[in-house]
Amino acid sequence: MTTFPSLPSGLWFDEFEPGQTMVTAGRTVTEADVVNFAGLSGDFSAVHMDAQYSAQSGYGQRVAHGLLVVAIVSGLLVQTGLLDGTLGAFREIKSWKFKHPAAIGDTIRAEINVLETNPLKGIDAGLVAISIRVLNQDDLALMTGRWSIMVMSRPA
Repeated sequence: MTTFPSLPSGLWFDEFEPGQTMVTAGRTVTEADVVNFAGLSGDFSAVHMDAQYSAQSGYGQRVAHGLLVVAIVSGLLVQTGLLDGTLGAFREIKSWKFKHPAAIGDTIRAEINVLETNPLKGIDAGLVAISIRVLNQDDLALMTGRWSIMVMSRPA
């Protein structure tokens, strides 16, 4: 059997420019997501797990873990294909603000804006700083912040 290497199809570091924007696809947060994340993280807080408690809380219903939503957003970013084969690493989450909770059943997406690019010394890669706004189906901003991702440079 012959195997063919897959070639990177994402953007190389030098193809990112400040001002570029993109919007990810949407993804609905499910009860299974919340239950699985609780099991993975060990966070079984009542506001995530107990419908009766949550109904009487300030939220009025169960809400997803904030860090679950961050994880979903990282997946949505990767699913755009913009980093397919060129992502070196997620390097930093900076000034992240949790503004509103995501409820089970909310469909979230992320608006992403390239802020700056900085080449790294000694390796063939650079840092791309992006701002992210996480929105639900009603265009309510649930979270905002800035991430730094390492993107590989185009091979010589």
